[in-house]
Amino acid sequence: MPESHTSTHKKEDEALDLGLGQRVSVLLPLPLEGSYDYITLPETMLQPGDIVTVPLGKREVLGVVWEDDRLNAGRDGPPLPESRLKAVIERLPVAAITETARRFIEWLAAYYLAPPGNVLRMALNTREALELPRRIALYEPVNNEAKLEGLRLTPARRRVLEGLADGPALPLADLAREAGVSSSVIKGLEAAGVLRRVEVEQRRRFAEPDWQWNCPELSCEQADAAKALCGELHQSRSSVTLLDGITGSGKTEVYFEAIADVLRKGGQALVLLPEIALSSQWLDRFARRFGALPAVWHSDLGQKERRETWRAISENRVKIVVGARSALFLPFQDLSLIVVDEEHDTSFKQEEGVHYHARDMAVVLGRLGNFPVVLASATPSLETLVNVERKGYQQLKLTQRHGVAELPEIEVVDLRRDQPLRHPGVPGAAGQSWLSTALRGAISETLGEGEQAMLFLNRRGYAPLTLCRTCGHRLQCPNCTAWLVEHRLLARLQCHHCGYTIALPSSCPECESQDSLAACGPGVERLAEEVKRLYPGARQGVMASDTLSGPGAAAELIAAVQEREVDILIGTQIAAKGYHFPYLTLVCVVDGDLGLYGGDLRAAERTYQLLQQVAGRAGRAERSGRVMIQTSEPEHPVMEALVSGDRDRFMDAEADGRKKAGLPPFGRLAAVILSGEDSVQLDRLAAELARRAPHAEGLEVLGPAPAPLSMLRGRHRRRFLMRADKNLAIQSQIRGWLGSLKLTGSLRVQVDIDPYSFL
Repeated sequence: MPESHTSTHKKEDEALDLGLGQRVSVLLPLPLEGSYDYITLPETMLQPGDIVTVPLGKREVLGVVWEDDRLNAGRDGPPLPESRLKAVIERLPVAAITETARRFIEWLAAYYLAPPGNVLRMALNTREALELPRRIALYEPVNNEAKLEGLRLTPARRRVLEGLADGPALPLADLAREAGVSSSVIKGLEAAGVLRRVEVEQRRRFAEPDWQWNCPELSCEQADAAKALCGELHQSRSSVTLLDGITGSGKTEVYFEAIADVLRKGGQALVLLPEIALSSQWLDRFARRFGALPAVWHSDLGQKERRETWRAISENRVKIVVGARSALFLPFQDLSLIVVDEEHDTSFKQEEGVHYHARDMAVVLGRLGNFPVVLASATPSLETLVNVERKGYQQLKLTQRHGVAELPEIEVVDLRRDQPLRHPGVPGAAGQSWLSTALRGAISETLGEGEQAMLFLNRRGYAPLTLCRTCGHRLQCPNCTAWLVEHRLLARLQCHHCGYTIALPSSCPECESQDSLAACGPGVERLAEEVKRLYPGARQGVMASDTLSGPGAAAELIAAVQEREVDILIGTQIAAKGYHFPYLTLVCVVDGDLGLYGGDLRAAERTYQLLQQVAGRAGRAERSGRVMIQTSEPEHPVMEALVSGDRDRFMDAEADGRKKAGLPPFGRLAAVILSGEDSVQLDRLAAELARRAPHAEGLEVLGPAPAPLSMLRGRHRRRFLMRADKNLAIQSQIRGWLGSLKLTGSLRVQVDIDPYSFL
């Protein structure tokens, strides 16, 4: 691994003394637009993709050898003479970054207007994996009859030799423990020449999934879809297929057959899931089908597991990976298939750093690597459906639930006619209710049948707003333009944007009135409080990202629901992620209108997708399901589509509206967000950019305007929104606009191509 700075200078001197080696271009995982030139020692030959350490100032940094002409075509001035170049320190003992991965990094950087070095950083974010694995000493027998004949075999020695007779070589401590002897006995056998000590690299062994392990019996519809997916694999070409199946239709089992085909051929496959840390049921299904678990990749992995997994993938010792969006940047050597499950899910869009969309980039990676990509969803995104209509993507439909399960009946509860009643005898805000008479009756009926119910409310915490009843003061985050959310279980108020927390005050910070702070509106914690009051004998569980401490806690709650240890599950959107609960027959959506408004061009589409997904949790086995959605607008197109089951009609109407407005996927959007600690300085920058805004046919620049979150993490924010015709290269317009911009102080500019969040 990297040597000392003294050693670095010594190697540079050697390059001068012994003659020049090979000139190489090295891309560094830093916010740099191009690569740097270095020189190698004469005995070192490097190829594009090799991972190296190089000097940068007084530091030693990682880098990847790159083709110079691909990143520095527009470099100003002549290159440095070779005599002035610093020497590469060393090539790291790890597989090179493949040509496909290098082209992918370049493509993503160009499309999202990100420095290539920032994109490379996502591929090299596990530094420890680049080190050689630790070596351990093992003991194994020596087949030497003469040595054995002259050896006095004590019982202890005999146990050691018998322990190694039919098994693998063992470390000293393990061998001593299994044989029940001291280490001196083993070392004595080594000295006698009967055992030998060998050093091997310590590598974690990953279980190997077996494509023939438990082949399922598929329905005719599933079998036809699986055959079509495998046919794409056999073509050995890039393609995109939408696996469009209603909830419970067995999409997972279908694409498992494509994974089995990859395993049969010895290739690698990647499955991208939203909320990967919570997907214990998916992992169980995979293990039942293939007899082993896949490698897992997400942000909750420990450092050791990340290191071992990254290294094993780079050495092609791991064939199947399931991961979050960052798994796209793992060092695959023979990637043959990508599956993006729940392709419509907005969590595939990265909102910090490089603003890429993992679904779209999976398609790009498949095209560059010349292999198929499968997009699976019960509620496909409008972008994907339009690509199907334009014949860019293929479509496979699954229209029937697997087995005997049937789609649930969906009905709306009009809150204008069935308003929730106050809890009798409970004064003030505590007596408020959020469940209509219809929902209460349905829950009681379900519990009486010995079945389970889910209450869905996509709002974390106890209440979204806390205000003073005396002066009207609202408790707001000091770092963001956002209200503090009460979390009563933690006795804290929290900002969900920057993480700021305070203890719930006993008096109003503005007027100092005692006990005047009131919680306004429901969150899942407040809903749980009402459920406990209404159904004191029912066992409940709360499924939200801030009530589950990690994958282990999520798996425990899911298992408890499966084992019928929970009667009422109260959840946010993570409860809608494809879980299968056989005894869950009633789903109640407490606030179906939440998310319908707010200036988001995808608000209606997202609400439809979310409610359809959560509705799909009901009646997934022999028992029929029922879904009830509380709404103040039963005539809204989203509600009508859910009740009628006519998804295509709803999506056609959405497409028509977007097409008329020139909005994605029929037009292009880009957001340019300015931020800074000084609002005056920031407004000056915004005014300057407004004067220099580009003008072109088919291009419209809106703004500057304060972002909806006009302050975030202590930084003021202003935003431009660019709308362009589909055939206009919006990236080149932005490059020309921002190219000569000089930023001072705390000012920052972020570009979001194809934005999903408008906050």
